[in-house]
Amino acid sequence: MTNLSFDSVSFIHALAMAPSGDPSAPGGGLMGFLPMILIFVAFWFLLIAPQRKKQKEHDKMIKALEKGAKVKTVGGMFGTVTGVKDDRFVIRIAENVKVEVAKEAISAKFD
Repeated sequence: MTNLSFDSVSFIHALAMAPSGDPSAPGGGLMGFLPMILIFVAFWFLLIAPQRKKQKEHDKMIKALEKGAKVKTVGGMFGTVTGVKDDRFVIRIAENVKVEVAKEAISAKFD
């Protein structure tokens, strides 16, 4: 067993607790933000970019709808577009039953 004095134990303990890098070293601040930057990039490619692509495709589909298109609403109703207005569609859901729905309420187009 080694015979260490109290001073040498305190010195070893102080060395173990000391920060490993010099904060004044060049590039030290950037390395601290690197994990956050990598997380943001991962979120962008996994969540944000696919959602934006899906939204653009939905907007394109809504703009292309015209009379006679068969559609499904977000509420689950199926119908045929009989009229197009500025901010809504007129949809026939049964014989002699027409409803007006907001353009955003159309979830899909069927052939």
